[in-house]
Amino acid sequence: MEAMNDNSTLYDLAMNLESSHSQVIPITMFIAVLCLCLVIGHLLEEYRWVNESITAILIGCVAGTIILCTSKWKSSRLLTFNEELFFIYLLPPIIFNAGFQVKKKQFFHNLFPIMLFGVAGVFISTSIVAAGSWWLFPKLGFEGLTISDYLSIGTIFSSTDTVCTLQVLNQDETPLLYSLVFGEGVVNDATSVVLFNAVQKMNADTLNGQTALRIFVDFLYLFSMSTILGVTAGLVTAFILKGLYFGRHSSVREIALMVLVAYLSYMLAELFELSGILTVFFAGVLMSHYSWHNVTESSRITTRYAFATLSFIAETFIFLYVGMDALDYAKWKTSTISFGTKMGIYCTVMLLILLGRAVFVFPLSVITNYMYRSGGESAKITGQHQMVIWWAGLMRGAVSVALAFKQAFFCNISVLFCNSHFTHSGVTLDPTNATMITTTIVIVLFSTVVFGFLTKPLIDHLLPPNSNTTRVSRDPGPKEDMTLPLMSLEESASENLSRAKDNLSMLMDRPVYTIHSYWRRFDTAYMRPIFGGPSENDNDASC
Repeated sequence: MEAMNDNSTLYDLAMNLESSHSQVIPITMFIAVLCLCLVIGHLLEEYRWVNESITAILIGCVAGTIILCTSKWKSSRLLTFNEELFFIYLLPPIIFNAGFQVKKKQFFHNLFPIMLFGVAGVFISTSIVAAGSWWLFPKLGFEGLTISDYLSIGTIFSSTDTVCTLQVLNQDETPLLYSLVFGEGVVNDATSVVLFNAVQKMNADTLNGQTALRIFVDFLYLFSMSTILGVTAGLVTAFILKGLYFGRHSSVREIALMVLVAYLSYMLAELFELSGILTVFFAGVLMSHYSWHNVTESSRITTRYAFATLSFIAETFIFLYVGMDALDYAKWKTSTISFGTKMGIYCTVMLLILLGRAVFVFPLSVITNYMYRSGGESAKITGQHQMVIWWAGLMRGAVSVALAFKQAFFCNISVLFCNSHFTHSGVTLDPTNATMITTTIVIVLFSTVVFGFLTKPLIDHLLPPNSNTTRVSRDPGPKEDMTLPLMSLEESASENLSRAKDNLSMLMDRPVYTIHSYWRRFDTAYMRPIFGGPSENDNDASC
């Protein structure tokens, strides 16, 4: 009996080793293709209209075609897509680096339009895409979707591609545009994921004002709590680095602490069902503003390049896989609708995306210009800027693909798939889901390649390099004494009252600049002595 158990154990061990070895080959090949992407991307660097996203997608399509032919039309992928792989391992370094590298003064100076575009814009776009799909899909012969399904479609196709957009624009060449598009992309992704999760919990028969209000309240809770968690993680890291001064023994520990705390904050957010995207983004912002100034000079240089490298690899990995997955024969075969219907669905979704983005970009830009009306012409979002923002946000990326795979339609096919039509291999057995996945992939490929090719020429046409409009930012306002307190116990009540009236008048006249000014005073007087930060000489480069 013991001999039989020993044989069984050896057999299981052998099978596990064989299974593990079988995964080594595709992973090795995928890494080799990833290296090829880097080499080709370097050779195409001088062609500014070809960004890394387009290069990775095209190489992925070529590699997928080769694999599809060699496997006799069984599969086009070396690896299997798993939305958990994307949300847990690939997305955190991308978003963290975005927060760590962002020019905080630009981002927070433009926080009002960023929140308008990233939050209100997602709700408007979701409504347009969902309503349009509900009205047009049955006319095209694509039926069987519920209200929850249409709302999920709206959230899936309202998520813009932060990665590809940031590769098209340049932070130094177009600071205002980069700040708006970058900020909107981060907030947009967080809003889309939170809204998608809220829709999944909603009953299709209870779509009314009360349900909409509950979704909005849940969103405010998730947004605020996620932000607080990220800020707390950044401040705790800064306090530890400033108080313990890791650098006197090892600069490696400094970098390791920043990375681990940032990732811990992301995982805690996911554990508590918050938005990990917002959490790790604000953790990156706070670490850049405080922690980065508490480490040694070698650690400062290392963090800048190390975080950017991890983000770059993750970005390339995602788009390379999307290119391979586009040729997955199983999903295309599962979808049973006709070719004409598919083309009608693709065109309908793309037109709804164009319309949904235009509906909120241009009106919300008018509102933003009104709020910044006292800043002069340099503070306005011009018509050229609005066109670039509208166009750059048309690209869809890996977040849309991940949400499409995560989508679980209610079904009657089998009891085993009542909660989800997706197997662990990433293949759906339901024709409706297969259609939506292939639609998402087509939209991602088309928008990334076509709009990615045209965005740079469009920017050069609307904002020529010799144009001053590409170099201006919002008016920073008059110079001020940052050490001057808002209220002082050493001054008389009449002087304090006069200062309060002046501050209130400035708040009414220039609300965004005034709030930003108050924060800089508070940061200089109270935050930096505790958590560290830039010196007075570097104050202008800080938020």
